[in-house]
Amino acid sequence: MKPDSLVVLRDHLRRFAAERDWGGFHTPKNLAMALAGEAGEVIEHFQWLTAEQSAALSPEVRDAVALELADVLLYLVRLADVLEVDLAEAAQRKMAINAERYPADLARGRADKYDRL
Repeated sequence: MKPDSLVVLRDHLRRFAAERDWGGFHTPKNLAMALAGEAGEVIEHFQWLTAEQSAALSPEVRDAVALELADVLLYLVRLADVLEVDLAEAAQRKMAINAERYPADLARGRADKYDRL
C-alpha cells in the first residue's frame, strides 16, 4: 500500500461517516470496541484449526477472512482519524522501536519477548 493510500482511505471513510451523520457514534470508545469485535470475527475463522489448516483456507473462507480483515482496517483507520493519529508515522516509529528491541542477530528464529532475548 502506498503511504498516501491510508490518507485516501481515511478521507473516504471520513466522507462516508459524514454523509450518514455517524460522527456522534464514532467516538474513540465505540470505534475501539467495534475494532475489537471485528478482530474477534477474524479469530472465529481460525478457532479450532490446526496450524496447517489455518495456512490452507478454502477460497470461500479466505474471501470471508479478507472481508473481516477489511473491517478491522476500516475501523482502525477511522479510530486513528478520530484520535488524530497519523498511522503511517506511528507504524514507522513502532518499527524503529521494534528494531531496537529485537535485534536480528538475537531474535532470529526465536519467539521470545524482547526482555528475554
